[in-house]
Amino acid sequence: MTQRIFKVIFQHMDQVFEIYAKQIYQSELYSFIEVEELLFGEKTQVIVDPAEEKLKTEFLGVKRSYIPIHSVIRIDEVESQGEPKITEHKKGNVSAFPKMPGKPERSD
Repeated sequence: MTQRIFKVIFQHMDQVFEIYAKQIYQSELYSFIEVEELLFGEKTQVIVDPAEEKLKTEFLGVKRSYIPIHSVIRIDEVESQGEPKITEHKKGNVSAFPKMPGKPERSD
C-alpha cells in the first residue's frame, strides 16, 4: 500500500501557503480541517530553500494544525511530495460588497 500525500493550499492574511501532509480530516471543531504529519524536504539537501525554512519555523513543534475551511483554496491528493512554499497573495479584481446607504457603520 502506498502512502497517501495531500497538498493543501490555503490563505493566511496576505500570504498563500502550500503544504504537504499525510493526514487530513474534517475537524470536530465546526468549519475547520485538521492537517497532521506535515512533510518537508529531505534534511540531507545541500541547498536551503528560504521559503521552506520559513514554513518549518512556522510549524515547528506543531502536531496538528486546524485550518478554517473558508481559508482553504484547494486540497489535492498527489503522487509525490512537492516543494512547500509561501507566496504573497495577489490582489484580484474582486472588491468588497457595497454598503447599504443610510446604515450606520459598526464600531467593534
